Amino acid sequence: MASTTATETPFRVVIVGAGLAGLVASHCLQRAGIDHVVLEKQTDIAPQLGASIAIYPNGARILHQIGCLRALEESCVPLNRWWSRGPDGKAIMNSSFFAFVKENHGQDVLLLERRQLLQTLYDYLPDKNRLRVGCEVKTIKQDKDGVEVILADGTVEKGDIVLGADGVRSPVRSMMWEHANKTTPGLITAEEKRKSMKTSFRVLLGMGPPASEVGERDLTICSDSGFVLTTVSQPTHLFFCVYQKLEKDLLWPRQLRYTMREMDIFAESVADHPVSDTIVFGELWKKRDRAILVGLEEGVLQHWYHDRIVLVGDSVHKMLPNIGLGGNMALESVAVLCNHLHAMLASQQGKKPDLVALNKAFAAYQEERMPRALHITDFSTKVAEGQAWVTPFHKFYTKWLIPLLKERALADMIAELMRGAPKLAYVDSSGFGKGTVQWDDEKEDKEETAKRSLQWTMSVAALVGIVAIGTTQYGRLRSLLGLR
Repeated sequence: MASTTATETPFRVVIVGAGLAGLVASHCLQRAGIDHVVLEKQTDIAPQLGASIAIYPNGARILHQIGCLRALEESCVPLNRWWSRGPDGKAIMNSSFFAFVKENHGQDVLLLERRQLLQTLYDYLPDKNRLRVGCEVKTIKQDKDGVEVILADGTVEKGDIVLGADGVRSPVRSMMWEHANKTTPGLITAEEKRKSMKTSFRVLLGMGPPASEVGERDLTICSDSGFVLTTVSQPTHLFFCVYQKLEKDLLWPRQLRYTMREMDIFAESVADHPVSDTIVFGELWKKRDRAILVGLEEGVLQHWYHDRIVLVGDSVHKMLPNIGLGGNMALESVAVLCNHLHAMLASQQGKKPDLVALNKAFAAYQEERMPRALHITDFSTKVAEGQAWVTPFHKFYTKWLIPLLKERALADMIAELMRGAPKLAYVDSSGFGKGTVQWDDEKEDKEETAKRSLQWTMSVAALVGIVAIGTTQYGRLRSLLGLR
């Protein structure tokens, strides 16, 4: 990046939040030579909160670029089998899904503890002095020259833009809305706010010691009407999630908060539910190390930025975690935003970008990311509803139709989501694994691309055909039974 003049301070980004998106943003900005600071409200960078996080090849490619992938691979073992089971714990499907994903992309799907991911991202930061902990943001002030971020202790961090990476309940997002309605009344409507995030599921998630009954490195999905029990095993520990569909969706700003007593009651209500054909959930619950019951927000915002504030990660797009794509989407959005910032600054010839230039870069970021975010969010919702047998038809197609597909069909469908993923445009990605599916942003073998597209089209056509037949037969069955 071109240097600034002697009388001008460098372009500076104030990142709010040191979770996955915030720490990765620091990595990306450091590699772009862009000055910044990361403000984190908590004092612990890697707290014992949450449970697991999945890293798919699209996220792994970016982690490879910033030099963290190898360390993460050494902290866990790749997933092996995907088991789908019914309410009795008996197997419906036993798939080599993860092996096919690796064949397609040259990279395993990794499953690790969230705090391990955060700790590794912190440990591998080139310059840790960019990070400030125990910093709660109270106010953001903007003018034509930049931003001032006022902290709870009265100190001020100055910069040119604020990057909101502070999660699904983002204070920065609320501050952006407030500023927008002062400067551009009516831009952010009450209806947009209400529909920005909805909660239709809750989840009991936690971890404990390994259980041989669910394998050593397997994913197990045990479906029932209205909820699904998921376990992911590693040699040294086990992650579990119990998702339950709510009777009625909640819209922003309503949030679900649960007490420990409410968590225990919910766990007791599913204690006798099989996880496999040899173990029930209560046995896992009794040995848990920690757990939490939370509501699950989902949604994609209409406005990703305003003036000098721009949002990334869960603060702007949040998806249900059943398929494990949310963290990877945060990685993608950070990479794309940093690509546009890097390109914009390179075009300024050492001068500070004005608000017009900033908003042009932000608009390009939103335009590039929004369609993919909407698509992946919708896909994640459909997966969650199918796993939880939300309707009789969801049960019908997940129990009877999907197992009829070729074993690699699901991995090939995921490949079409993976291949369009972005990466850092200004950082080398050589050395990352190669699979049979090429990334859209890399030189493609046209013959291979056509072959893969045909395979995917046939898989989708098969699924659509099966679902269409199933829908017809299901409708006839309901008519025969006198159901409406």
